[in-house]
Amino acid sequence: MIFVGGVPFPTDDSSFSSQSQLLNMNIYEQEHDILTALMEHPVLVSASSSLNDVEERKFSVSKDSSLSISRHNRWVYIFQREYATVDPALVDAVGTDEATTCVGIVIRNQKSGMTSVAHLDSPDIVDVGLDQMLASGVNQSSDAMLDVHLIGGFDDGSPKHVNGITEGHAELEGYSFPLCKKILESLAKSNMKFQIHTLHVLGHNTRRDSEGNSYPIFSGLLVETATGSIFPANFDATTRCPDEVVRRIRVTAAFEDRSWEGRLLETYDTQNDQFVIAPCTWSMRKIHIALMLQNLSDQEILLTCSTSPSAEAPDFVDGLRRQWDYLIQHPDWKETFPSKQPHIFRRTEDNSWVRHCAKFSSLSYAYTD
Repeated sequence: MIFVGGVPFPTDDSSFSSQSQLLNMNIYEQEHDILTALMEHPVLVSASSSLNDVEERKFSVSKDSSLSISRHNRWVYIFQREYATVDPALVDAVGTDEATTCVGIVIRNQKSGMTSVAHLDSPDIVDVGLDQMLASGVNQSSDAMLDVHLIGGFDDGSPKHVNGITEGHAELEGYSFPLCKKILESLAKSNMKFQIHTLHVLGHNTRRDSEGNSYPIFSGLLVETATGSIFPANFDATTRCPDEVVRRIRVTAAFEDRSWEGRLLETYDTQNDQFVIAPCTWSMRKIHIALMLQNLSDQEILLTCSTSPSAEAPDFVDGLRRQWDYLIQHPDWKETFPSKQPHIFRRTEDNSWVRHCAKFSSLSYAYTD
């Protein structure tokens, strides 16, 4: 169930159109109803307008930088297709970025402050992904009001717009629209109470240059767990950690590993405030692909590997090349995850992360080969 401005948001067809109007609408137009209505809601339009006036925060651990993350010493960073639920008593901030056609979603319990953040990249993982988030401690009672923020998913479809929604046929939707649509439909169908505060996606999160090319206004977010405040954010290599390369590899390897089908990648242990990077397998096919892609030019890599080539950050290609180098050097996934045990990282006194090595771990994962 969706709430906006403290009021239940109607999601049945009769709330948007009369029966005669529905009969005159094609299926594609009907599918827009809940998304269009939310994108046009005055409260959410105002929230997006206000967010556009907020300066994006750039985070680094450099002590000499004026953009230091020192105000949020205890932070958790989430990569694509990952999620983490954090306790405000243990973590000051949690965030994600690099969400161009992906969507960063925040679900926060108003009473407890428990906060779950996910980086959703496909409609196929939305239903189970939301269940994972809710089951991880953010939803502590059936009547709890859960605050929701969505940032990312710029309008990569047709350039014709009405109130932030692309007009056109389904094949012109792009990648962002089906994902945003699925997220909102799943929230609406749930028995949980979701108070949507931020819907900064599609047209609300899109700018255009003089030639009509579209780009995201923001591609990342950070939430302060104590207050629930949301800020546009950008992280660098010093704050996209720990285990950056392995976690990035898991994103694409998960498509071959059936144990992760339709699920978000397990990453963080809420109760113990530690990263538990669950294992993922990969085949020699992935190594062969890495060898082939490594020979492409930077421009060819952008066109081949990105859903939004013109909107990627300057370090996008470098990040991919580092992944392929790792795979070529470590072709057997068992070198990375011996006995299918996770990588565990514990927070140190200075709030950095250190790998915890143990021959056997009490944390184990069940997999289907």
